[in-house]
Amino acid sequence: MKLKPINQQVVAIVGASSGIGRETALRFAKKGAKVVVAARSEFGLATLVNQIKELGGDAIAVIADVSEFEQVKAIADQAIATYGRLDTWVHVSGTSVVAPFDQVTPEEFRRVIDVNLNGQAYGAMVALPHLKQGGGALIHVSSLAARVPFPLQSPYAASKHGIAGFLDSLRIELQHQKQPISVTNVMPAITNTPIFNKIRTKMGVEPAGLPPYNKPSTVADAILYVAEHPTRDFVVGDMGRVLEMLQRIAPAIVDRLFLQVGFTAQLTGEPKSPDAPDNLYAPLSGYDVVEGDFSKLSVPSFTDWLDRNPPIKWSAITVVAASGLIAMLGGISG
Repeated sequence: MKLKPINQQVVAIVGASSGIGRETALRFAKKGAKVVVAARSEFGLATLVNQIKELGGDAIAVIADVSEFEQVKAIADQAIATYGRLDTWVHVSGTSVVAPFDQVTPEEFRRVIDVNLNGQAYGAMVALPHLKQGGGALIHVSSLAARVPFPLQSPYAASKHGIAGFLDSLRIELQHQKQPISVTNVMPAITNTPIFNKIRTKMGVEPAGLPPYNKPSTVADAILYVAEHPTRDFVVGDMGRVLEMLQRIAPAIVDRLFLQVGFTAQLTGEPKSPDAPDNLYAPLSGYDVVEGDFSKLSVPSFTDWLDRNPPIKWSAITVVAASGLIAMLGGISG
């Protein structure tokens, strides 16, 4: 399967007004892609399109709530009406409720599922008919929570696990149909975006993530990479890769880790009322930026860089393996 170079692509980015989506849209535009940006925040989209045009890029905006199928369909329709095709669909939209499960209402649980899981499915539904015409990339940004347990965020974790299962099933169907479409699940570990300012919390304080944090640019780099290189899964962040590997081989250790730090690490000392404005049902103004409040805790990811540079990665693995073999043979002969 071959994907077009980014400078030849028409790309839709859903959930683009802030955070990972905003950084990703800017990165695609800088590399010459024609960009369709979508979110609920009219102001956030307007400032983003202005930024892109100031960079010399080409972009349009579509206001959409991803829990509404017809509004998601309008994103794809507008891409076709404006640019004539769709090459890559990047779905980033998400929200959460930080609270023990027994304090989450049925309505709140349903809303998180509607946005985070059903919205992702709607995105694939509207993108696939166009991607099937000429091939392309279907990129869904879920979370490390698709693989690793996150306490106090049961609806969020359920939705992210759901995305992983949905994409695994869809990928096999497209392979069976011999469709030239790459399906990728991008799973960032905790990332320094404004999501912590915007999501609903019932804990009495501002929510946070389990440090260290990814930089949004690190996740955007992964998304741009898989838009050109067909990839099944991409876990973003060194710590995320360690936790994901531990979850596979020793889940009880991960459980103990989160019992020790998973509750306190997600809570700051800054008071926040459960009645404070949030983005669960409507956009929240004032946070249409890329970075959140935790820049000092953000770190680069070496393993991500290796995955985006496979020849260097495999050369390093070969050197390490050869060194280990030589050391082992030396020990035997000694």
